[in-house]
Amino acid sequence: MPYEAKNFENLIGTEGFSEQLLKNHFTLYQGYVANTNKVSDLLVTLLKEGKMGTPEYAELKRRFGWEYNGMVLHELYFGNLIKGGKPLQMKEIHPIYLQLEKDFGSFENWEKDFRATGAMRGIGWVILYYDKTAKRLFNIWVNEHDIGHLSNAVPLLIMDVFEHAYMIDYGLKKPDYINSFFKAINWDIVLKRFDS
Repeated sequence: MPYEAKNFENLIGTEGFSEQLLKNHFTLYQGYVANTNKVSDLLVTLLKEGKMGTPEYAELKRRFGWEYNGMVLHELYFGNLIKGGKPLQMKEIHPIYLQLEKDFGSFENWEKDFRATGAMRGIGWVILYYDKTAKRLFNIWVNEHDIGHLSNAVPLLIMDVFEHAYMIDYGLKKPDYINSFFKAINWDIVLKRFDS
């Protein structure tokens, strides 16, 4: 069954994200969905033809992780944004808040670390991961879609820091984009990811 692109048009009008930026970003995401399907179909064809030992098969096997993770990371990224944002409610202390305090010393320290990770030079993703085995949170820099993931950890909050995520609106002012990202976080989604 082929993957289908999800519709994130509900994000149009989000403060700090122009319509042009979002539409371009949605188109890029749709390309990952299409390419995930294409690579998957080609791999099935090569398998049926007995061409597993070919350079084409090897390169497509390597490429699949790039396309697939590009698709999924964008879905998680768009999924943890909402117009107007939904802040983490401090009235009811949630276990994720307590975990952030435990692992980073305070919520504020976690936020500083997440922002600083996103502001680093380079392209990639910033992901707040939860390692269920160690019961620990990490802010991780993922350089490429298919490199640097924590294999046994759950992605909770994802921020795209490839240039396409901000340059139309912010040029080289990545910290301004990060400010807008923080205003649009849907903490309800992050909490659901943590709870599951």
